[in-house]
Amino acid sequence: MTDSRSPGGAGRYGEDLFAPEHPREAERVDAAALVYDPFTTHRLRALGAGRGGRCLEVGAGTGTVARWLLEEAGAREVVALDRDTEALAARGGRGLRVLRADLTDERLRPGTFDLIHARFVLMHLPDRRRIVSRLAGWLNPGGVLVLGDAVELPDTRDTSSAYRRTMDAMWRALRTTIGTDISGVPAYPRFLREEGLREVAGEVWCPPLVAGGPLARFWSGTWSRMRPELTATGLVDAGVVDRAVAYLDSPALAEIGPGMAMAWGRRA
Repeated sequence: MTDSRSPGGAGRYGEDLFAPEHPREAERVDAAALVYDPFTTHRLRALGAGRGGRCLEVGAGTGTVARWLLEEAGAREVVALDRDTEALAARGGRGLRVLRADLTDERLRPGTFDLIHARFVLMHLPDRRRIVSRLAGWLNPGGVLVLGDAVELPDTRDTSSAYRRTMDAMWRALRTTIGTDISGVPAYPRFLREEGLREVAGEVWCPPLVAGGPLARFWSGTWSRMRPELTATGLVDAGVVDRAVAYLDSPALAEIGPGMAMAWGRRA
């Protein structure tokens, strides 16, 4: 993921948390891709995104969406932008241009695009409103900007379960460590409208959280990797985290897990 210094946390995604060189990081990222890629590609297909165009995939991760744009959507070229590009280079292909860069770098000039897609990126960035403006400015006439970030519908009556306490500790730890903030995600449609984009709309999807499934594996991997940061919040101890991780693989699992909100708009 692309990232930079964030208010509320002096760290960086990919450095202070979730370093890409960790032997299981690509596996964790791919588990999330298994869940969210079908939803993402369904929306991109419905928008007619990619066909014969030049696309920018921001925070491209292991490149699953970038490759879909080339192989399935018929994009002419996909620029896959990330701060760490090792996984992209290893899984590259024809028409894929890998660009190692920080999205917040004011010197960045990647050109203009018919589609710009950023998933689980802006939530980690400082001054995301300014970033939305920059992304919108890179659109060709008729081009589409699609933003996706995390949202959560917590069970407000559950304040004591290991799952709820660990999830709450995670959001707090992400905020204080690297500045992650999902509270502003519902404002994305307004941001796009303020940029003069048309056909602005949005949707929310919460994928099933199934015991032992890819989303459960993603959260289990995330919490296991964040154990020191989770316990540092004071909301949980190691035993609570252990119970929460075990619950994700248990037949007793019954939760609406965090989902994704997508918003999009088209340049006139």
